Amino acid sequence: QVQLVESGGGLVQTGGSLALSCTASGLTFSIYDMGWFRQAPGKEREVVTAITWSRNTYYADSAKGRFTISRDNAKNMMYLQMNGLKPEDTAVYYCAAARRGGSWSPGGMDYWGKGTLVTVSS
Repeated sequence: QVQLVESGGGLVQTGGSLALSCTASGLTFSIYDMGWFRQAPGKEREVVTAITWSRNTYYADSAKGRFTISRDNAKNMMYLQMNGLKPEDTAVYYCAAARRGGSWSPGGMDYWGKGTLVTVSS
């Protein structure tokens, strides 16, 4: 079965950096559009950034200039480099896959990981 496993979350101070990873199995990773989503307490899940199978990228306004998404199809992995972290970035970060992405709405994703918690202290 399809599994997406996030890693790399943790506690960081404002202005710090974290690198998240997503390891995928059970799917042909190279043909899937992939995304990073997050959900803060009391808020809806939202897209942070995404990368298509052809490596086109999308960034939410909150991520532009601070976060970088990448993928390594040979390793079935996706990455999220987060710099200049702010307290408002505190959330559970989820890796998600879609056979046909584009809208990047949570409802449009086919598979989800269980998430990794990122906490940014002020």
